[in-house]
Amino acid sequence: MSATVDSITAQLQHDDKVKLAGIDADGMLRGKIISKKKFLSVLESGFGFCSVVFGWDMHDRTYFQELSVSNAENGYRDILAKIDLSSFRRIPWEEDRNTKQGIPFFLVSFFDPLTEEPIAPCPRGLLATIAKRLQDPGWTALAGAEYEFYNFRETPNSLGANKGHDLEHITPGMFGYSITRPVQNQEFYYGVFDACKEFNVDLEGWHTESGPGVYEAALEYGPITGMADRASLFKYVVKALGSNHGITPCFMAKPVEGLPGNSGHMHISLADANTGANIFARSEMNPSPSFADLAYVSDVGEYFLAGILDGLPSIMPILAPTINSYKRLVKNFWAPVTVSWGLEHRAASIRLISPPTATPKATRFEIRSCGADANPHYVLAAILGCGLRGVGKQLKLTVPPLGKGEETGDGERLAKNLGDAVSKMVEKGSVAREVFGDVFVDHFAATRMHEIRLWEQAVTDWEVKRYIETV
Repeated sequence: MSATVDSITAQLQHDDKVKLAGIDADGMLRGKIISKKKFLSVLESGFGFCSVVFGWDMHDRTYFQELSVSNAENGYRDILAKIDLSSFRRIPWEEDRNTKQGIPFFLVSFFDPLTEEPIAPCPRGLLATIAKRLQDPGWTALAGAEYEFYNFRETPNSLGANKGHDLEHITPGMFGYSITRPVQNQEFYYGVFDACKEFNVDLEGWHTESGPGVYEAALEYGPITGMADRASLFKYVVKALGSNHGITPCFMAKPVEGLPGNSGHMHISLADANTGANIFARSEMNPSPSFADLAYVSDVGEYFLAGILDGLPSIMPILAPTINSYKRLVKNFWAPVTVSWGLEHRAASIRLISPPTATPKATRFEIRSCGADANPHYVLAAILGCGLRGVGKQLKLTVPPLGKGEETGDGERLAKNLGDAVSKMVEKGSVAREVFGDVFVDHFAATRMHEIRLWEQAVTDWEVKRYIETV
């Protein structure tokens, strides 16, 4: 049953406060508590929200470049925040002392107050806009997310004191898929699983990954817009539960030198909106596929795959959005570095999952270039947009699948740093510009150039240790 103003009002009968949050360009939740009286008064019309959340970075420093959405000239004006009634859930770890229930929580999307159109950088608005392109062919998109992350026995205060050095892992050693390691932190470990279920962020799988104190979560497969929301909210669950146990979960792409990084793999498929049939699956084996790996993949699936591969170099700032992201994308660490694909190939940028190793209904693509530090709404919008572009243009694959044991293949080398990635994205006529439009690309690219400029100004520990005495 869909949520309505009347049904929501009834469910909040005994509450006196509501928590709201939107998502910024870095994928961070930005929000506040408002009174129920205020909430009910703006439930249908929306309310003003300071646009500075799209005018500053993850540490609340305004961007070097003034951006059109939010800047000093327009006074960091309010934008329109509209409440998504369907996003209602209660926060199980934040119990209201009066109702003895979790605090009510809703997501919002951001709109231009004059046109009431989604502002270009709003992550939820961007994905919704791309998803509308599925309506004409009568399709829906389904997606799943997998997140790896380190867990440190640290607090904000201890991180400030040690400046990020000598971090204590919650468990030592490389223990992927261990059933004993989680016992050492079982209140946190099982608490996350249970809280996710209560918060409507259901997990399909939850286990240790190879690395000291590393966990991996596979979120339950579902409609793409809801998947992106749940991916963002998963981080919220983990960080909130971690703070209650003196643990800092870390989703940065490469937190520890010499150890594997944190991936944020995304799975995607298309389905018939009426029948639910998998659009990427072929009913019978193709006797003469363009490549043997595609024997059970439909023509639409092949076009979609070609579209992602064609756009991959152009969308790398979205899949790998930070300076640190590119420390993960190096050879020999289970991270792809070229435009590549292959059937059940975990060294490729895109792993094809289909018969004969999977059922036809499970046919999908796993995009493995994404880091856990990426904004899931932007990532899924980029993957879906590039894939649909491939379908619309009936693009053909230009690179063969990776062979068994092959790690890179002959595909284009992906950017080695954020600067190179941004340069590719902003090129005239780039795939990113074609998929998203200039307004989004110019805004997002400026936010990444801000990161680059801060990095260029920074004096790192490595530099000090290497040069302080020797030059």
